[in-house]
Amino acid sequence: MTAVAREGKHEFHADRRRRRAIVFGSLTIVLMIALGIGLAAQVRVNDSENSLDSARPGDLLVLLDNLGRREAALREDITSLQDTLVTLQQEDGGSGAALTEARERLDALSVLVGTVPATGPGIVMTIEDPRTGVGSEVLVDALQELRAAGAETVQIAGSDNDGVRIGLDSWIAGSAGAVVVDGQKVSAPFVYTAVGDPATLAAALDIPGGVVDTVARNGGQCRITQSKQVTVSALRDS
Repeated sequence: MTAVAREGKHEFHADRRRRRAIVFGSLTIVLMIALGIGLAAQVRVNDSENSLDSARPGDLLVLLDNLGRREAALREDITSLQDTLVTLQQEDGGSGAALTEARERLDALSVLVGTVPATGPGIVMTIEDPRTGVGSEVLVDALQELRAAGAETVQIAGSDNDGVRIGLDSWIAGSAGAVVVDGQKVSAPFVYTAVGDPATLAAALDIPGGVVDTVARNGGQCRITQSKQVTVSALRDS
């Protein structure tokens, strides 16, 4: 092999390594941004619950629109990164630890956004509401506790639907007996399915004065089942 040919080959491999570094760096940044949005949203909700209760409808609409834009941006990033991965796969023949790592990162981001099903250890919590006393504020509290305890993804189902996948811009509203999740009516019994560490999630829901106690104060009953495998099958629009 001539010196020129060797030099060209080295440049080719160096270029491929640079592109891989860019892709993996982008994946990491996107995932960190996504996780950061979720965490920041929890902090804002927990720290400013009273201000949200008294906020004007127009302000709430702006907040919801901003969250929707962030989720849309993440979806665009997923599409762009998928295209780049296809190119790398064609170059490497679909093998290699780098591609495996990239696929795992994309899978994690897709689960976070809610465009793919998720299976893993977790909990199923069923809230019975025989006295029609459990309103949206109780369901929001349950969701916040699950997120704070490290739930990777959550869906909420009711007697009248198969489940609503919770996303970055999800919302829960309505009084007892008229609860709406992301525009869909959800009636008791409310069934939360969450992927995450079962013991940690269950403990977060059952702390003194927590979700289980709140449900009881409102005339309901709460049943939590820990499992080695639960499935969150509801999907958000891609």
